[in-house]
Amino acid sequence: MATSALQYAGLVLGGVGMVGTVAVTIMPQWRVSAFIGSNIVVFETIWEGLWMNCIRQANIRMQCKIYDSLLALSPDLQASRGLMCAASVLSFLAFMTAILGMKCTRCTGDDDKAKGHVLLVAGIMFIITGLVVLIPVSWVANYIISDFYNPIVDNGQKRELGEALYLGWTTALVLLAGGAIFCCASCGEEKSSSYRYSIPSHRTPPKSYHVEKKSPSVYSKSQYV
Repeated sequence: MATSALQYAGLVLGGVGMVGTVAVTIMPQWRVSAFIGSNIVVFETIWEGLWMNCIRQANIRMQCKIYDSLLALSPDLQASRGLMCAASVLSFLAFMTAILGMKCTRCTGDDDKAKGHVLLVAGIMFIITGLVVLIPVSWVANYIISDFYNPIVDNGQKRELGEALYLGWTTALVLLAGGAIFCCASCGEEKSSSYRYSIPSHRTPPKSYHVEKKSPSVYSKSQYV
């Protein structure tokens, strides 16, 4: 029962992590315009993402434009686009693998040991996905912070951390937690299958009672004389 609860908890976390990975990939709020110094135009907000940049005016109107060329992006955004696409595909594969290893599914048969190995593979894939998500999010955040405190960079070019980065960190933690739970669940499956035993079917032979025939005593012989 505890193993099933771990499997369902890991599957929920894995599903949330998969949705979060896709959301972080398509969200434009990776870099947000910073209102510092002479850049005090607060009614206009600039968002920069992996695929497009958007300009939002007074929380009413928003215009987005897809990047014309990949080479026009900074190196961190170029690498982040590839890593996040790989993470999205990997999270989907991990989620489908986890479904195949669940106790409630019959696609892989009733062999608990085989299902434990499938769950272990799914857990490792979720952990790798979490690390792949964590790398580009932290990389872009490092670039933003370095440019923000760089006096050479103009105030109009400085950016702040966007909502997509915070969501990316949360998603990475959820994926790591889901992968760890699946690894623990797979260990539980292997232990439960190894400790199973069958009731012995052999029967104990019935005890044989040998009645010893007593020889007549001397007294009994004298009675017959």
